[in-house]
Amino acid sequence: MKKIYFLVFTLTTMLSFAQDMVISGVFDGPLSGGLPKVVELYVINDIADLSLYGFGSANNGGGTDDEEVTFSGSATAGEYLYIASDETSIVEYFGITPDFISDAANVNGDDALELFFNSSVIDTFGDINADGTGEAWEYLDGWAYRVDGTGPDGSTFVLGNWTYSGPDATDGCTSNGTCASVFPIGTYSTEGSTAPSLTILSPSNGEEFIPGTTSVTLSISVQNFVVGNPGEGIDGHIHWIIDSGEGAVSQPMKYDTDDVSITVTNGGEYVVEMILVDNNHAPISPAVSAMVEFDVEEIMQVENLAALRADVLANGDEHYYELLSTPTITYTRTFRNQKYIQDASAGILIDDNAGIITTSFTEGNGISGLVGQAIEYNGVLELVPMQDASVATGSAVTPEVVTIATLLTDWEDYESELVEIADATFTDAGATFASASNYDLSDGSTINFRTNFSEADYIGTTIPSGAVPVVALVNEFNGSPQITSRSLMDMTLSVNQFENVEFSLYPNPTNSGFVTISTAYQGDISVTVIDMLGKNVFNSEVLNGQLNVSTLAPGLYLLKLEQNHASVTKKLIIK
Repeated sequence: MKKIYFLVFTLTTMLSFAQDMVISGVFDGPLSGGLPKVVELYVINDIADLSLYGFGSANNGGGTDDEEVTFSGSATAGEYLYIASDETSIVEYFGITPDFISDAANVNGDDALELFFNSSVIDTFGDINADGTGEAWEYLDGWAYRVDGTGPDGSTFVLGNWTYSGPDATDGCTSNGTCASVFPIGTYSTEGSTAPSLTILSPSNGEEFIPGTTSVTLSISVQNFVVGNPGEGIDGHIHWIIDSGEGAVSQPMKYDTDDVSITVTNGGEYVVEMILVDNNHAPISPAVSAMVEFDVEEIMQVENLAALRADVLANGDEHYYELLSTPTITYTRTFRNQKYIQDASAGILIDDNAGIITTSFTEGNGISGLVGQAIEYNGVLELVPMQDASVATGSAVTPEVVTIATLLTDWEDYESELVEIADATFTDAGATFASASNYDLSDGSTINFRTNFSEADYIGTTIPSGAVPVVALVNEFNGSPQITSRSLMDMTLSVNQFENVEFSLYPNPTNSGFVTISTAYQGDISVTVIDMLGKNVFNSEVLNGQLNVSTLAPGLYLLKLEQNHASVTKKLIIK
């Protein structure tokens, strides 16, 4: 009997303490770096020992991370506690100082939250096992705030117990007081309102749906108002309209709070307005209404990569494009299924972490039927595909010869393109290339040569010495230009150069189908022809001083010439 009494007493005590604190708000800020990142807690009853409580965030649907920060001190009923990822930004945006600073508050608008007492979850925001991106509770560059009189909810998230700003609601804001979407900081109350309320839970305001979306689910919550067909105990129903740009269209009167499916099309912009009415179809007083705006992205056709880049520059990223040109693949990686592509106008990086493109491509292939979303990541514009693409005939890609000074000022014009720096010197010549490292490369100006490709065959080899031509892809990291070579072949001209062997190659450029190769020494000359993708095109012996190049497509090639155990590499341009 004593054991049963003790167990009941313990459970009662835990339940009592579990009602003493609640998660009341979360904020993902618009300042640089997505700051401030803030979690608000409300103290329901006096708490003498906060060390019994803690907090954790569940990131990207990865499940619970358990208690990541344990509180300290004590708290008084009615007090608000703030956890932030840093102090500076919360002071700047809200004018308050946080009670606790922790990386656990470093949330990104798609992360769930958990409040703990004695290591047990007593309140939850979001689904800890789901990435919040695209979910009704997403708060990217926005906020969510608890409805008065609700919570704590234990380990079960209750969507209707929160109000939501919708994603990107605070974009461009510099302070809470001047923002069009004000985070209702410090306003939660345990006393629930008795006034009728109508909330549209999803879609979120300003939400953008991907092209191809044919229907959107409308979910609502009604509090303190009984919705139904007129009769005893029924307060009224809902009148609502949809405006898709051609005027408001009244919808059938709604006598329930069930979800509704709305038919949508690509490029459509939609406004839904709802209002509570009494059984005589008159709006209740004071009026209670809700509105949501959302749209479905369209796929824009662009002639080439330059046109795609120009549209992103003018209208921002995250839009969708169908590329009408047929770019050539200049480099492929197994990492995130990435592919660098380039047409006659520009280049771009395909980032396909989801493996949407299932067709196999090799360097030199053309790629057609490319459709995807343009996303800027760390300053680099990427195309995230949304459907498979097809292999096509590629065009020869000739790296444009540029100076480092040009890249330092205009690297955006060359981003993800192959370029050649004619006479470049590595400061660390003679050392060894290591993966994920930076090396200074100079031609009078200096740029960062980044060994971004851990799979490259030059990792672990000696860094070339002397002034050498370097072919590389141009990239960027947060506003600073970098270049990365794909393979040793991109630095071939720095290898095995012999001053004591003189080769001449003419005509160069050529369109005759033949080139003449001569040397001051006797002996057979063997030639290896390599394209600018590093592929061995063919091997041949020079006959009567001439090399047949009639099978080569127009473009830039490297010719490795060998005679008497000495070798040199020359460039050949086929017109």
